[in-house]
Amino acid sequence: MIQSMTGFGKAIVQLPTKKITIELKSLNSKNLDINARIPSFYREKELQMRNTIAKVLVRGKIDFGLFYEITGEQTATQVNQNAVREYLRQLKEVHPEIVKTPQDEIELLKMAVRMPDALKTEKEEIDDEEFSAIEEALKQALIEIETFRIEEGQALEKDFVLHVKNISELLHEVEAMDGERIGGIRERLEKAVSEVKENVDANRFEQELIYYLEKYDITEEKVRLANHLDYFLTTLETHDSNGRKLGFICQEIGREINTMGSKANYAPMQKAVVQMKDELEKIKEQVLNVL
Repeated sequence: MIQSMTGFGKAIVQLPTKKITIELKSLNSKNLDINARIPSFYREKELQMRNTIAKVLVRGKIDFGLFYEITGEQTATQVNQNAVREYLRQLKEVHPEIVKTPQDEIELLKMAVRMPDALKTEKEEIDDEEFSAIEEALKQALIEIETFRIEEGQALEKDFVLHVKNISELLHEVEAMDGERIGGIRERLEKAVSEVKENVDANRFEQELIYYLEKYDITEEKVRLANHLDYFLTTLETHDSNGRKLGFICQEIGREINTMGSKANYAPMQKAVVQMKDELEKIKEQVLNVL
């Protein structure tokens, strides 16, 4: 069973004073690449969360986001009342006549709260209960993204089977026309020799003909291509998803198709080879997305 590297997972956990949302998005990549966007006060747990993600997702470009929203009455940032009062006093001393109306008081207050230290932020500590809830939410998001990957993998598998079937059918066409191709090559050579105004040694000609025809023989390529196609389908059905292995098999399939094309020397066969290459390219594009 293959899995796609494309997926999305999301989980939300509601705590007494905040709501935490975890999102995971993955795209294809040669290796595991985790990009984390989390608030600064959760950084101490980042490595632990990265390890949890790596054990499940294994490979791909992963965007991991942890977002929070304060839902209770408490906030991490508070007004430093003593500092604001002192700023107001100093501002009034700059020009005693500056405050004449309530609106002037409001304008001074706006200036005071923009001063340094007017706001104080207390560093939040992550307690065990909160982080345990976050870990549980992360596991739920991982389950969701893995389910997404499996469903995408099933769609990819159907696509692969279709393209492999098309290549197999084209291979049968090649096998059916191979006898006619060899017969045509032999006929052309015999005609060319008959037009030569010299006596030709029949035995020597037959030996040279056999040697020449062997250069155009594609029996081994046909057998190996059929085996590679079967191996590709067998690999699709294995328990573990292995996109790299499927990529290597595609390389071998391409090698046999290319060799057949170079040996063909027969227009109908070369047309079938071009169609095989087209089907193989479609497989290669999708294999890049397999875990």
